[in-house]
Amino acid sequence: MPENNSSMPFLNHLEELRWRLVKSISAILVGALITFFFIDPIISILIKPTESVEGFMSLQVLTVQGMFMIKWGIALVGGVILAIPVLTYQIWRFVAPGLYASERKYIAPVIIFTFLAFLSGVAFAYFIIIPFSIQFFTGMGYEFVENNFSINYYFNFITMLMLGSGVIFELPVLVFILSVIGLLTPHFLRHYRRYAIVIILFLSAIITPPDPVSLVIMSIPLWGLYELSIGVSWLVGKRKKLVKDATPV
Repeated sequence: MPENNSSMPFLNHLEELRWRLVKSISAILVGALITFFFIDPIISILIKPTESVEGFMSLQVLTVQGMFMIKWGIALVGGVILAIPVLTYQIWRFVAPGLYASERKYIAPVIIFTFLAFLSGVAFAYFIIIPFSIQFFTGMGYEFVENNFSINYYFNFITMLMLGSGVIFELPVLVFILSVIGLLTPHFLRHYRRYAIVIILFLSAIITPPDPVSLVIMSIPLWGLYELSIGVSWLVGKRKKLVKDATPV
């Protein structure tokens, strides 16, 4: 049975939310400080995709405070990524009182798979999408115009790609959570598969450059994630049925 929170005053809920937010922000700041400690090697890794570009490409700092803002911006993004397990735990703890005891036991796998799924999305963007995207845009140059790009815009570009891909790769985790609480079923996901494919193509067109190759490269894993999500929902439903059948009347 879910815990009874009906007697808890509204201000108490706000107080609990405030402390969850404080802990989440603290985790992000700690993660940002850890990331900043390794900021130079991280910048080298993020610039590495430009080395595979065919032709000339130059990154330039166009403002006095450019590198300072870049380093702290990357540190903040790194802090968010490192804090994902803590953020997931805080969200789960906030909603846990409204869940059944059998649902609250999923906290450990949810935290683990949320982090791993996000990292998988970031890795996919870094190794697949970003190299293709950079090659596409640099290939659109003109004979007498050099490819000199602002390093601020470059990092904004790849950061959005990696974060966007990381969020999209959370689809199986989201489906798992919604299936556990009974809001999604395999039948529902299979029934709306054709609409999901249209949405996948739309999201892929937004995330990737406007060329068919990048669109296909992004659409295929997204479709795979959707099919995986159907399997995840089916496994959750099967487990819930086994537990229900094993429960004495």
